[in-house]
Amino acid sequence: MCIIFLKFDPRPASKNAYRLILAANRDEVYSRPSKAADFWGSNNEILSGLDLEEGKEGGSWLGISKRGKLAALTNYLEARQNPDAQGRGFLVSNYLTDNLDSFAYLRKVSSEAHLYNGFNLLTADFRANEDTLCYYGNKGSSEPIHLKAGIYGLSNSLLETPWRKLQHGKQLFTSVVNKTLPPDGLVQELLHILNNKELNTPDPAQESQGVGFSKAILQALSGVCVRSPGYGTRTNTVILIDREGNVSFTERTMINCDITQWSTNSFHFKLQE
Repeated sequence: MCIIFLKFDPRPASKNAYRLILAANRDEVYSRPSKAADFWGSNNEILSGLDLEEGKEGGSWLGISKRGKLAALTNYLEARQNPDAQGRGFLVSNYLTDNLDSFAYLRKVSSEAHLYNGFNLLTADFRANEDTLCYYGNKGSSEPIHLKAGIYGLSNSLLETPWRKLQHGKQLFTSVVNKTLPPDGLVQELLHILNNKELNTPDPAQESQGVGFSKAILQALSGVCVRSPGYGTRTNTVILIDREGNVSFTERTMINCDITQWSTNSFHFKLQE
């Protein structure tokens, strides 16, 4: 499970505005082996965390390349999973290493969607002449879509499905991104939102999709920040891309499966547009 809030503004009017503001949580089993965000790939041009789970090594949940390619993934909440399905994390890694544009890649993915358990995938291209953001979910429409400028929320249902946790988090996110803040202040306020543990229950929409899960699990999953024994939010990420193509990538990640121990790293680079 994960949650993503983003503001996409491909041609910001203000000099201090951002082409992208993205805040995301990764929710996972605390003991699942992972590598914290760092540069990898040919010429070290891709920045992401990586899954190290056996058979899933090299997959990711969120990443960006110096060429301006970005991908973000969430799983679709469903009790019945195919244990033989392909690893969804490769959908992110493959896009970041591929030469296909965001929409063409999602069309290719849509033709292979049956090979995976439920997922949502956002892909973007940030280029000097045009920024593009696209979405595809294999439990929704058969075709990917282009997203216009705006503020979006994505959790473990289809894009913009009005789960209470999504609506609550999106409201908090919107209030922050509409402020005029220095970059560091913006990052800190977004990290604060990502650590909001308020439970958003009851939620009939989430509960109807989560048939097969216990009430206790669904309640735990109803926070923007998820906390339950051995499972929950273990990584917060904030990505900013400004008008000039400067990228700020901040990752706060749990250490040693201990919810009291966290490490924060920031990366700054300019897109090769």
